[in-house]
Amino acid sequence: MEKLAAPRAKPRDEKFTERRAQLGEAALQTLAELGYARTSLREIAQNSEFSHGVLHYYFTDKVDLILCSVRQYKARCVTRYDAVTTTSTTFEQLLDGFVAALGQTVRDEAPMHRLWYDLRSQSLFEEVFRADVAAIEASLEKMIWRVLTRMSGLAGAPLRAPSSVAYAMFDGIFQQCLIKHLSGDRKAIAAMQSNARLLVSQLLGLPVPVERKRRA
Repeated sequence: MEKLAAPRAKPRDEKFTERRAQLGEAALQTLAELGYARTSLREIAQNSEFSHGVLHYYFTDKVDLILCSVRQYKARCVTRYDAVTTTSTTFEQLLDGFVAALGQTVRDEAPMHRLWYDLRSQSLFEEVFRADVAAIEASLEKMIWRVLTRMSGLAGAPLRAPSSVAYAMFDGIFQQCLIKHLSGDRKAIAAMQSNARLLVSQLLGLPVPVERKRRA
């Protein structure tokens, strides 16, 4: 009887990459709480289950770890609206789902978004961040554009601005909401959702959609 071949062992480089991904994911919460300026590999180790030696073995420095963690988080973020975009059959359904998801991510993941904006600000001063920040920005712009082009198709109305302008507007109201939300403003999310509806109407040249009763 022929023996089954044993599973091929993963190359060391592949195992190393997987372990980096695991450690980056595990460190996300600590990074989000402390921010860029207050972190070091030692401080991250003190706030996690991993030793400083382990982190230093897999990451050159805190920049390496932060970039790894944020890249992974944002890779998930760019799929956040895919389900509602593909399953919605009317413009109103997609708009409602999009607005609801915008509010939910601020409620559930505000520290993570704060870490992203912290990293983006640092890229103004430190060149080491710029390539990764630019790549993440491009993926976020494409995410917003996928939603808007689907809305455009469902509404039968052409978009009246390029993707870069549309993304900049949504990013602006999102960041403004995040700052107010972290400062304790309980109306910040509802205000952002109203502004998102207004932006969509302006981008498509449609009347401002009526807001439905939803949890703010």
